Amino acid sequence: MPRFARTAALAVTLSLPPTAVALAQQAADPEFDPRVERPAYTDERPRVLFDEAHNNFHKASGRYKPFADLLANDGCEVTPAREPLTRAALASYDVLVIANARPLHRPRGLEVESAFSVEECDAVHDWVRDGGALLLIADHWPFSTAARELAGRFGVETSRFGFASDSAHADPGQGDTSRLVFSRENGLLADHAITRGRDARERVQRVVTFTGQSLRGPEGSAPLLVLGPQAVDEATEDIMGPALAEVPASDRRFPAAGRSQGLALVAGRGRVVVLGEAAMLTAQREGELRFGMNVPGNDDRQLALNVMHWLSGLLD
Repeated sequence: MPRFARTAALAVTLSLPPTAVALAQQAADPEFDPRVERPAYTDERPRVLFDEAHNNFHKASGRYKPFADLLANDGCEVTPAREPLTRAALASYDVLVIANARPLHRPRGLEVESAFSVEECDAVHDWVRDGGALLLIADHWPFSTAARELAGRFGVETSRFGFASDSAHADPGQGDTSRLVFSRENGLLADHAITRGRDARERVQRVVTFTGQSLRGPEGSAPLLVLGPQAVDEATEDIMGPALAEVPASDRRFPAAGRSQGLALVAGRGRVVVLGEAAMLTAQREGELRFGMNVPGNDDRQLALNVMHWLSGLLD
């Protein structure tokens, strides 16, 4: 989520009454074209369950509509989930997508509850290990903390608070050190089936993220978006609001080198992709400003398709 969107997002995150201005500030770009030139699924159509049951900041019918439409045009069947996650609810689906889930209750300072119950974490973990596929997307604090328990079931460590920034690898000319570039040219875009695609036309060269958290994967996981040696996690007032007062000054900036903003892993017979930034897989507008798959010069759109291709087993 870009820095200019943080104040509005924080207001929504803390369950404050949304204003017309806040709602207008982040919206799906109606001019985004989600058509897919070469649909991947023309015979068997992956069944995608899109979580909308956990106070999600991003839903298939809202800010993530461009992503949901892109998947549908690629041949997926996308269904919103408005009930708790159980083995029975997951049994009929191939892929589960969760984007910026939040707890139902307002955070008490730094305290942010898990967005998922213990039983739901158990159900998702067991379903994946039995062959399901999970795309878990969690932005900077407090989304990172809300997803910590579920991510931890797969050995993924989310950030404590704040957001990831890197002045050495920020998108040039944007004036935002948290708008990060991961490319083959700068060496931060890892080589993986997801970044290679099915052929040269689907090869990802450059991904841009728009203010997210840093992640650490377990042994055997594959980082996709690698944070550079100068990357740091920062806790600031525009992200954390009054909760910043609870963060000791010595902990408000700490190294994030060796961590990532995207990783893939195999869990049992299933697959998991965890992304530490949400806007890269959508197409949003704030007035004339665009961020996500609709920004010229990035391959975020192809990344979105390739992630789903890998999760569904189309890519090895």
